[in-house]
Amino acid sequence: MEIVQYPHPALRYKSVPVQEINASLRKTVEQMFELMYNARGIGLAANQVALPYRLFVINLTAEADQKDQEMVFINPSITRRRGQEVGEEGCLSFPELYGPVERSTEIVVEAFDLQGGLFRYELEGLAARAVQHEYDHIEGVLFIDRLSELERQKALPVLEDFEYQHREAQNSGKLGSDEHLVNALAAMVAMQKQRGAS
Repeated sequence: MEIVQYPHPALRYKSVPVQEINASLRKTVEQMFELMYNARGIGLAANQVALPYRLFVINLTAEADQKDQEMVFINPSITRRRGQEVGEEGCLSFPELYGPVERSTEIVVEAFDLQGGLFRYELEGLAARAVQHEYDHIEGVLFIDRLSELERQKALPVLEDFEYQHREAQNSGKLGSDEHLVNALAAMVAMQKQRGAS
């Protein structure tokens, strides 16, 4: 498992609900936290590790020894948004790229935890921003989509460099073609739907 970088197709893939909370999912969550801490991040969505599931993890401290601050959101929904403010954001799938993004200042989010219990948080500030950023990920929306036209233009050279690196990885055989990557995501989605139907 590794964090994928833009423009990996998993980042644009709208995630499907998790059908079963089991040992495999718990292991996935553990690995996601480990990757997030190694990258000094505060949040990571499943499709950032090329898994098309409605799942993300957050720890606002970014510290591996602060386990009590870990939050896992399975099949989340944001049920209320209030207020607006602009704040700078970055993303582990866009190393070294930052930009101002407008987000709601307060939100209410509902999700399931790793024990299968439903919880509801009223969040504001950085916590609200982080949840909205990760929620966008599972919807296939990236923080660059929320940049102003001017900021997007400023980011263009960096984005073009990411695209070049992506093509180079594919040409060298380190990464499959976009078609191959999308087919792998579709196969995982089909398996997840099969679990839900059984």
